Amino acid sequence: MSYIRIYADQSGESHFQDVDVEMTLADFAPPAPPINLSHFWPSTVVGFLHFPAGWYGKPHPTPKPQFLIGMSGDAVVTTSDGDMRNFTAGTVLLVEDTWGKGHTTCISEHTELQAMAIQLPD
Repeated sequence: MSYIRIYADQSGESHFQDVDVEMTLADFAPPAPPINLSHFWPSTVVGFLHFPAGWYGKPHPTPKPQFLIGMSGDAVVTTSDGDMRNFTAGTVLLVEDTWGKGHTTCISEHTELQAMAIQLPD
C-alpha cells in the first residue's frame, strides 16, 4: 500500500515522493481476526470536494496539510519542479506544500472530480 506526497523543499520548490505505508498485524476489532494496520494520523476535519470539468488551479500551496482521496474523475497535478502525476479514483495524495511555489491542478475537460479531504494539524 502506498500514497503520493507533495512537499516543499528548503527553497520552496514542490516535489512528489512515493511513500510505502508500513503495516503491522494487530487486533483492530476483536473478536474479529487481526488485520494489518498502519499508524493513525491525527486529523482535524473531514470534507468532500467537487471540482467542475475543466477547472484549473494556478500554482498554489495547499491551505492545510491534508490527505486527498480521489473518488471519481481525473486530474493532472504538477509540482513546481515540473513533475506531473495523474490523480484518479483511488489515488491517495498527502499534500504538505503549505508554503513555497506550490503546485497546479488541472481537472479533465471531460469529467468532474470528486475527492475526500482529511485535514491534518499544522
